[in-house]
Amino acid sequence: MSSTLFNNPLPDIEVAQLRVPPHSVEAEQSVLGGLLIDNTAWDAAADLLTEGDFYRFEHKQIFKAVGKLVNAGKPADVVTVFDELGTLGKAEECGGLAYLNALAQSVPSAANLRRYAEIVRERAILRKLVSASDEIATAALQPQGRAVSDILDEAEGKIFRIGEEGSRSTQGFQSMDKLVVDLIDRVNELAENGAEDVTGVRTGFYDLDRMTAGLQPGDLIVLAARPSMGKTAFAVNIAENVAISEGLPVVIYSMEMGAAQLALRMVGSIGRIDQSHLRTGRLADDEWGRLSEAVDKLGRASIFIDESPGLSPAEVRARARRQARICGQLGLIVVDYLQLMSGSGGNEENRATVIGEISRGLKALAKELRCPVIALSQLNRSVETRPDKRPMMSDLRESGAIEQDADIIMFI
Repeated sequence: MSSTLFNNPLPDIEVAQLRVPPHSVEAEQSVLGGLLIDNTAWDAAADLLTEGDFYRFEHKQIFKAVGKLVNAGKPADVVTVFDELGTLGKAEECGGLAYLNALAQSVPSAANLRRYAEIVRERAILRKLVSASDEIATAALQPQGRAVSDILDEAEGKIFRIGEEGSRSTQGFQSMDKLVVDLIDRVNELAENGAEDVTGVRTGFYDLDRMTAGLQPGDLIVLAARPSMGKTAFAVNIAENVAISEGLPVVIYSMEMGAAQLALRMVGSIGRIDQSHLRTGRLADDEWGRLSEAVDKLGRASIFIDESPGLSPAEVRARARRQARICGQLGLIVVDYLQLMSGSGGNEENRATVIGEISRGLKALAKELRCPVIALSQLNRSVETRPDKRPMMSDLRESGAIEQDADIIMFI
């Protein structure tokens, strides 16, 4: 074998380390110059930029000083910003009066400041992508015994968070004139197709559909009960109907029950077969036909079960987004159950805070994927002390945030 195969030059590590991250000094200077000559332009940049979005150290400090002055209702010009930087001992580090004067004279007006801010923001996102890709590459090159699936989840989480930040910068106010036009179009469409009581995803339960008009895209539905009251069975029945009758993809996060056990429940439910018969294999003669029919229906349905325990909201969102890319618009997401999820910070001591983070994450997931999310939840023991044992929203275990984030709360 020719030795020339091994003579390819290795990448120059020093050159690789000297690569300059994406940035635009000109755009940063134009933003700061525009703010120095017109403080009213602050609102055009403040909702888009933070000091961390600037590449150069002096620009970070100047932007921070301008923001502090403007938010305090004080003028932010060359002199006042220089004074503010001086109180922090950073005036000379930032170029002093000479550099501030140069910034103020670098732009004729603040008319295009929003676009300059967008350029700064875009470069900041690119730098975060570069940083994340380096971290991902390091984790892949040096796994240190970690499972590949964990590295993949972490990598997707990093990119997902950057994507969230990027999409947030494009969001903002929507004018009512456009919203009402869209509403009229939707009402006309429903009227032309024949007005129905159910406009969302049908659950298969007539009375529930009538009361809710179906499960609406973007809704977080909390299904709560004490243990062994049938939460999972009810949620699974809804999932079966959405997948089989409505023909929509369904994702189930089963953190309490294994995927095989859940599949057995579904087969028994659809085939009207005693589950003990399925577990033992002792089926009656008339049950074999129903078993075959149930298996055929489930085989053609788009139901995806993730039995991973203790998922965080970020992991749930990343996996749901991945599945949505594979199979298209999701019809329903089921989380069984909310209290078995973990927080993203790793601090589980304050469970009320963690549960609040989880419920907010699930609501954000429903809005992002425009898909109803059913989250199962446990109830406190206090419900059992009442004579009628009728649950209330305050009985939701470990957090009052659940009742705030939920669009619909159902008790069993």
